[in-house]
Amino acid sequence: MQSHSEVLQQLDLAPGLRLKGNATGTPTSVEGLEQGGKIYVASVSPQSRASIAATFSVTEREAGYMIEHLLSGPMGIKNRAIYRNAFTWVVDTNIAREACLVLGTDEVMASIGESTKSTPKMPILTSSCPGWICYAEKTHPHVLPHLSRLKSPQALMGTLLKTTLSRKLGIPPDRIWHVAIMPCFDKKLEASREELTDAVWGGTSTRGVRDVDSVITSKELLMLADSRRVEFAKLPRTPLPTKIRFPDKALDSFLFSSSRGCKNGNPAAGTSGGNLHYILEFIASQNRGALVRSSRGRNADVMEYSVVSENGETLFKAARYYGFRNIQNLVRKLKPARPSRMPGGKPIGGARKPGGKSSGPDYAYVEVMACPGGCTNGGGQIKVDDPVISGRGEDQVRLGLPEQKQWLARVDEAYFSAEDSQDFVPTADDNKHVVDGIFPLYIKDTLSHWSTITGIDLERLVYTSYREVISDVGKNVGETQRVIEIAGKIGGGW
Repeated sequence: MQSHSEVLQQLDLAPGLRLKGNATGTPTSVEGLEQGGKIYVASVSPQSRASIAATFSVTEREAGYMIEHLLSGPMGIKNRAIYRNAFTWVVDTNIAREACLVLGTDEVMASIGESTKSTPKMPILTSSCPGWICYAEKTHPHVLPHLSRLKSPQALMGTLLKTTLSRKLGIPPDRIWHVAIMPCFDKKLEASREELTDAVWGGTSTRGVRDVDSVITSKELLMLADSRRVEFAKLPRTPLPTKIRFPDKALDSFLFSSSRGCKNGNPAAGTSGGNLHYILEFIASQNRGALVRSSRGRNADVMEYSVVSENGETLFKAARYYGFRNIQNLVRKLKPARPSRMPGGKPIGGARKPGGKSSGPDYAYVEVMACPGGCTNGGGQIKVDDPVISGRGEDQVRLGLPEQKQWLARVDEAYFSAEDSQDFVPTADDNKHVVDGIFPLYIKDTLSHWSTITGIDLERLVYTSYREVISDVGKNVGETQRVIEIAGKIGGGW
């Protein structure tokens, strides 16, 4: 269902809704509901922009402009569409990522302070990777209590767009169609979750309307352009001349204002959003003289971190586990030991110390991602042997692992090269409240405003849940290792 063809079919179903604005030009209502059309919105991940940037030898920012022109501009897909429909707003999921970093830190600090039924068990495991979530729900339900309850940036952005546009324009959520451009095929699985629909935040008794209607990958974005005979490489690398305001002034500033920078951080944060990096920086900022130390684990995709005080005391321990081979080791350590049926026997299964006590990791937080190397290496990213890079038809060359690693390094370089806003200069007072370039107070004020204008409790807007899924995957003798080998191939994915 979720493909570039579906996107084009949706755009061609009926004339899109027409926005009606007030004296300031801010949309307040819509026209054309009787014709069956919708409002079309898109969100774009920084990893997808990096993939496009590496492919066409442009900067990450220029890649973003090219994507906007494809989805919304006169030279893009609407030029050959039946009703000339296009995407009214194209937003950057980096904005939602900032909110997730702040909320995720609050979740960790709450769990450290006083663990309750509403907070995850230690160690808290990240939940923004749908391949990892699918794996946990189907094969390792014992780790579900450890999962962060926070939505991913994709899901949070979907909820923000659907709730705000629905309330502000007075239209039902099914008249808003949202596509996300992502580096990973597994994000399609996430978009399909029943927990991420208006049945949760809207309180409807029906199955619900998805917050993210469709997900297409970086590679499928180029297929979208080809289907409409748009030559992507020739799209403008400058901003669209005009943009329509978002219906709420504060959220318009949050989503689109150039008065605040929105970057991908530094290489220490990794290519998967920087959840762990931000938490480490926050805890270090709360303890004068504290330092963040790191050490490599058994391979490059396992890293251990600690925040150490001035006098050498360890304040916080965390880790990063990327790739299914490493994840398998992590969940094994978290598996509770079963008591022996023999009198005086040692516990069976699970990692344990002499004496029968569990020796699971003593981390407070673990960043878990399915793809080796992180999200820039997602299965939906453009690869070095794709026709757009290596040639077409008979000229296509099948390249090996070394070339793919060199290509991934190029994508990573584009990801980390994202510029700060050119016109943003923080004041001395701003710097007192900044953590790794992010303003937590501003984020929290904006989220509170969002909750107020929609009339929905913030808990229902930003958190989700997980469930054990009955599956035969990995249940047969020897099958688990085969599944891990398939899932752990270069490019990642479940």
